[in-house]
Amino acid sequence: MSNTPPFTLNDPSLLHDASLLNGKWVQSQSGKRFEVEDPGTGVAFTTVPTNTSSDVDSYIQSSHASFLTYRHTNPRTRAKLLLRWHNLISSSKTDIATLVTYETGKPLTEALGEVDYALGFSWWFAGEAERIRGSVAQPSVDNRRTFVIKQPIGVCVALVPWNFPVAMVIRKIAAALAAGCTIVIKPSPETPLSVLALADLVLRAGFPAGVVNIITTDNKHTPAVSELLCKHPLVRKVSFTGSTQIGELIARHCSVGLKKVTLELGGNCPFIIFDDADLDDALAALMVLKWRTAGQACTHANRVYVQRKVYERFLGMTVDATKKIKVGHGAAPGVTMGALTTGRGIEKLESHVKDALDKGGDVVLGGKRAVGDGLNGGNFFEPTIISGMTEDMLTTKEEIFGPLLGLYRFDTEEEVVRMANDTSMGLASYFFTKDASRTWRLLESLEAGMIGMNTGNSSAAESPFGGIKASGYGKEAGKDVAIEGYLVAKTGTLTVAPAPAESRL
Repeated sequence: MSNTPPFTLNDPSLLHDASLLNGKWVQSQSGKRFEVEDPGTGVAFTTVPTNTSSDVDSYIQSSHASFLTYRHTNPRTRAKLLLRWHNLISSSKTDIATLVTYETGKPLTEALGEVDYALGFSWWFAGEAERIRGSVAQPSVDNRRTFVIKQPIGVCVALVPWNFPVAMVIRKIAAALAAGCTIVIKPSPETPLSVLALADLVLRAGFPAGVVNIITTDNKHTPAVSELLCKHPLVRKVSFTGSTQIGELIARHCSVGLKKVTLELGGNCPFIIFDDADLDDALAALMVLKWRTAGQACTHANRVYVQRKVYERFLGMTVDATKKIKVGHGAAPGVTMGALTTGRGIEKLESHVKDALDKGGDVVLGGKRAVGDGLNGGNFFEPTIISGMTEDMLTTKEEIFGPLLGLYRFDTEEEVVRMANDTSMGLASYFFTKDASRTWRLLESLEAGMIGMNTGNSSAAESPFGGIKASGYGKEAGKDVAIEGYLVAKTGTLTVAPAPAESRL
């Protein structure tokens, strides 16, 4: 392991190698640590604490003690604290993006884009803090009145992935703190540093100690630590972003004590191009929606369906545009696609390519590990395009999570809707057409929680984010629905006696 980080921060104090407990930077009880590796070189450059099951209770107890006070913080005060955090993140954007690049492998320009995207959530939920409302009503019984008040649910837990560590953490923390909750974050073992930097800025913004706690651990101990976080009797809400398989396990854990849970899970997202589409617009959207983060996002285009009349033309356009991608270390100048975050991703891509070839697919670009100057030792894979995809291929059935683009032919709207919906998942769907009636039909018929209509961008702080079917349940972001996940409704009923007779004289 390198003893010196391969980067320099403008504010070196943002780089932490300890967990955050009750406002203090601490080690695990065992004193053990695990390595953080640069995916672009394969070299570990720092270590952070390996917390185990014995560490969990202290983090939850700290958050619970803080909740008992923070829950009474005035909404205006919560909003001001969130805006202060937002401004601190904005001022530290380059440093945070640098950490993301060296943890995830994504190019610095993409990491900066992630921070900008994430700032939308801190800004949005700062406003939501003062928009929490109850209600008053007169029921059918004449002398009664009912009141509904909204209160913070309690201690929350967030289990976050490595592909968008800053965006996922800010989206979850900001919603919880706006509602008046406290939260324990368990970052992915691949990306603890950017999360710890965000937590540092939480303290600098003036949030009380224990309102945000960060418990780090390695891949070996993640299952046990996550299970205890979910099952702890003082935890009332869990938010998880990750695979469908693990999401099902998290849901079972949260049944202990009937925790409220939000699950944002896998996506096998179709991207549909009709022969009347603006192909240039479709291509521009696809280039972002497929190759950004080296294809490692649940909302990325997983299956690209192109109507037969324009199939060959669009295939050629896609190949020409993809050849311009420069693969390399995320910090290198001019790089437009970085390394995959884990070596497991390479192995999965190789299995998908082999399966497609065995079943009649044609690799027209890429198809193997990327090698060359500056690529040795890193988790690099060539941008890969396969034509002639069929429904029996592995890529049709599984989320790819890598830089592999498979194109399918279709003839009719009815046919492509059937193929698009033929998956257990339903996170996002995308289509391009100039037919207004078809646009409305597809909005209704495609089975996904988010629909991109002539656009590949279906995520913003102002709109609900989440899927249906095996892509999970609950929403993050958007008006009302996201913050509701961190609130409980309490109903009060009052009997109103008639005024005394003398008062009516």
